[in-house]
Amino acid sequence: MPELPEVETVRRGLERSLVGRRFDEVAVGRDRVARRTSRQELRDGLTGARVVEANRRGKYLLLELDTDAVVMVHLRMSGQVIIDDGASEAPRHSHVTALLDDGSRFLFVDPRTFGEVVVAPRSRIDVLIPEIGRLGRDPLVDGVDMKAVTEMCRNRRRRVKSLLLDQSHIAGIGNIYADEICHSAGIRPDRPAETLSSRSRRRLTDAIVDVIEQAVELGGSTLADSQYVGVDGQPGTFQERHRVYARTGQRCVSCGRGVIRRILIDQRGSHFCPVCQR
Repeated sequence: MPELPEVETVRRGLERSLVGRRFDEVAVGRDRVARRTSRQELRDGLTGARVVEANRRGKYLLLELDTDAVVMVHLRMSGQVIIDDGASEAPRHSHVTALLDDGSRFLFVDPRTFGEVVVAPRSRIDVLIPEIGRLGRDPLVDGVDMKAVTEMCRNRRRRVKSLLLDQSHIAGIGNIYADEICHSAGIRPDRPAETLSSRSRRRLTDAIVDVIEQAVELGGSTLADSQYVGVDGQPGTFQERHRVYARTGQRCVSCGRGVIRRILIDQRGSHFCPVCQR
């Protein structure tokens, strides 16, 4: 958390409010936020640069600069990117603070400090962040079709949820959306992928697209800790549509008969309805 829908919501907010803006004054608070390079390189790479494009790959934000450099922002567990008017004191745990040329302010806030910000020439991004090159298809950028899902499942005894969480197959899906996708497809998350019929794979394909698109439309999911918000500080509302995630012991809102169960898959809590999902 955040996952693809939350990061895409942030990307769209940055596209509206950051593209075209120049970083005028930059302060970097903690070494950990710039651990792949250095605080100095982060300051130098941002200062005076203008954002020309806001992109995303899986859970990685990729901001193109007019200096032929790229800013990678990874929110990890609790990171936030905020654009505000700079009139008030920056929130606690603001590890990158930048004044922009229109008087607004860019903030990278991260209470748990797992997130990071990297600025590097385009030619060095693949070296500094090799995991980006190992990402699979992005549901919004590349699309996900029946062929891709069939290839993911073919001859694999791994459980369906394990494959959905494997970023080398489909990039951006995490624990929340893997549970919701499996429920929408009517598939138990612990079912071996190789046992899925063609019809089940079609349902899974449709569910990946539908759940991700619905979640983006509603600004992603903001859970009880309220750590994820968009660039305007507003929470998402897709959590109000969750049908299984974190609903252990509650009646299934889809069938009205099943009671949501929780099991562990790859050491992650996984939620499903034993009536809807077979």
